[in-house]
Amino acid sequence: MYIPKPDGRLRPLGVAALEDKILQRALVEVLNAIYETDFLGFSYGLRPGRSPHHALDALAAGIVGKKVNWVLDADFSDYFSSLDHQWLVKFLEHRIADKRVLRLIQKWLAAGVIENGSWTAFEEGVPQGASVSPLLANVYAHYVLDLWAHQWRTRHAHGDVIIVRWADDFVVGFEHREDAERFWADLRGRLAKFGLELNAEKTRLIEFGRHAVRDRAARGLGKPETFQFLGFTHICGKTRKSGRFKLKRITDSKRVRAKLLAVKDEMARRMHQPIPEQGRWLARVLQGHYNYYAVPDNIEALSAFRKGIIQHWLKSLRRRSQRSRLTWKRMGRLADQWLPQPRILHPWPEQRFAAITQGRSPVR
Repeated sequence: MYIPKPDGRLRPLGVAALEDKILQRALVEVLNAIYETDFLGFSYGLRPGRSPHHALDALAAGIVGKKVNWVLDADFSDYFSSLDHQWLVKFLEHRIADKRVLRLIQKWLAAGVIENGSWTAFEEGVPQGASVSPLLANVYAHYVLDLWAHQWRTRHAHGDVIIVRWADDFVVGFEHREDAERFWADLRGRLAKFGLELNAEKTRLIEFGRHAVRDRAARGLGKPETFQFLGFTHICGKTRKSGRFKLKRITDSKRVRAKLLAVKDEMARRMHQPIPEQGRWLARVLQGHYNYYAVPDNIEALSAFRKGIIQHWLKSLRRRSQRSRLTWKRMGRLADQWLPQPRILHPWPEQRFAAITQGRSPVR
């Protein structure tokens, strides 16, 4: 079957049979033990024991702790649908000697999708929805991008370079613009050899870091651009007391709008439910949002999201009756009764990153 992507295109979804699901999960457990010793430290996505906040912490620690003045915000174009099967099998052969396992993986890769009774084979890419696909995608990125990028910065960079990758989304920070431009050009050539390319609309080089505000002002330019990574907009900020550089992260406005729209649609379906039942559901929605986005410096965005939830709830309750007399004052009492107030739940990223890595480099 096919599922819609945010940009309107369709993404093939491979739903494995029960026996294949069980076998894939068992194989993934074995292969994870092998590849977790190979994968590099700046690779975070789709790996056991690594969450988006680990990647966010590493990025923040790298930008603040290293000499980062330029950021390449990069994204693959149709990564999961573009993986070359022949190259993937060659990569797997580096660590897997058992031909039976390799044949089994090749069968999963070629499984294809069935839509309206018609079967279409996969000629490239990994079947999304399959348990083995995240690991295979990471193996491909490990050989195509991670090892190459690590070697590139060791041999060619003239200053600090940090890298953080989450699945097909990655950010590279540079001390020097010349390094950033050369890396970008070399990266395009590297990816082309393996059937991959960067998303031209989402990939860009921006001036970003502790000196970005000062340097841009000296050239008569405006504030530094921002970039999005894992649901957060990253901003060049400064501390209130000393005015020193700090990395500020707020909820990506596109994520907020999409979530509020989903809540609005769901509230229309739940419009005639008892108020306590609605309140408990909305409380769970809010708490789930807080659990991810409640990072330092983001309290205003959390409060705005809660206010948006209250507005949709108020409109929904008023539609239940043409004679509704529900006022904002009463709505405020309902919100205070059922909806949790925002509070910061995550520590400063540098603190948590230091505790996890115990001083190891965020970009090893």
